[in-house]
Amino acid sequence: MDNTTESHHFTDALKVNDIRLFIAAMGAFTLGSRALAVVIGFQIYRLTHSAMALGWLGLVEAIPAISLVLVGGYVADHFSRKAILLITRASACLCALMLIWLSLKQGAAPLLELYGVIFLAGIARGFTDPANTAFEAQVVPRHLTVSASAWISSVWIAASVIGPAAIGFAFDSWGAAGSYTAITACFILSWLFTLAIAPKPRPRPLTQVPLLKSIGLGWDFILGHQPLLYAMALDLLAVLFGGAVALLPIFADDILHVGAKGLGLLNAAPSLGAVLITLIATRHSPMGRAGRNLLLTVAGFGISILCFAFSKNFWLSMGFLFLSGVFDGINMVIRRSMVRLLSPDELRGRIAAANSIFICASNELGALESGMLASLIGTVPCVALGGILTLVVVGAVAGLAPQLRKLRFGTKDLRPNAG
Repeated sequence: MDNTTESHHFTDALKVNDIRLFIAAMGAFTLGSRALAVVIGFQIYRLTHSAMALGWLGLVEAIPAISLVLVGGYVADHFSRKAILLITRASACLCALMLIWLSLKQGAAPLLELYGVIFLAGIARGFTDPANTAFEAQVVPRHLTVSASAWISSVWIAASVIGPAAIGFAFDSWGAAGSYTAITACFILSWLFTLAIAPKPRPRPLTQVPLLKSIGLGWDFILGHQPLLYAMALDLLAVLFGGAVALLPIFADDILHVGAKGLGLLNAAPSLGAVLITLIATRHSPMGRAGRNLLLTVAGFGISILCFAFSKNFWLSMGFLFLSGVFDGINMVIRRSMVRLLSPDELRGRIAAANSIFICASNELGALESGMLASLIGTVPCVALGGILTLVVVGAVAGLAPQLRKLRFGTKDLRPNAG
């Protein structure tokens, strides 16, 4: 990352009350949602001992999230983004309460009903992701974008460390129902912090166009801007091929033999690496040579995943996952800032919706791809192949997207510069 002189102190973003509330709301929600992903994945694997069952879990959430996110982007650009977040985060609370009830039923929790609740959570996600990104732009002034993005990313990743790590111990001590109770409390806190943010004006689209055409405007903008398109595609393919998170229950139970506590720590390791590097990014912005840094960090991510695949030692595996998080953390700050800085305000929700499709497809459909491939060729070869394919994707994008490769941002005004 470039060591550049900033015109604002790195703590300026934290002096704004609404930014602090936004970060707290996002942190509490991330704490709960990342913990929920660990619990539901481990619960389903304990019920089925099937890699394919973990793959189906990703698909069940991806179907409604991807199907509805474009509509969610349209809604975020035409209605109160704060109200959307309050509704969807209340829905997350209800889903967590349903999981408590299912886990308390006599005998093993019914698999199809667990999938059903995650499907409902996916519906809410289709609206919350674009609304959250667009609402962030209303809360954060432009001149604080990179500082705020680094703090937001740092808290998001810190919550991603604490949530999975703590919930693994909670699962062993309290079981699934007790774990879901703690997760519900996190969602309630997130709702309260969101409620406390000052009201923001409803977005006012510049022109009135039909629904389908309006939804397509976000895609038109992305397709016409090579840096945004290829940055999103790079992240999608890297996580689609190189993501190992969906298979961590198998590594924890059958390869490393560390159980639920070890699974929580494995899930936390990438986030720990990412939170440390994003805290550094609050002082040393990676945006000076954003395109080059993006490509290098995704390549580093692929190498880390490739090494993790062959590790049979728990602490060595933790180290490789930690490194994957370091590279992904820089990537996250760059992509978040790019979407914020390159998007016109009247299209933010729809561009965020399109970006959410890339993210959702990479995470949830990546889980399906990993589950299917692991069931065919084995878990270790599946993860190793993913790391190799990630490196291939980086090389292809570097050659096909010169505007992204050369993208820079001014260190003071954050104006993009393609050369």
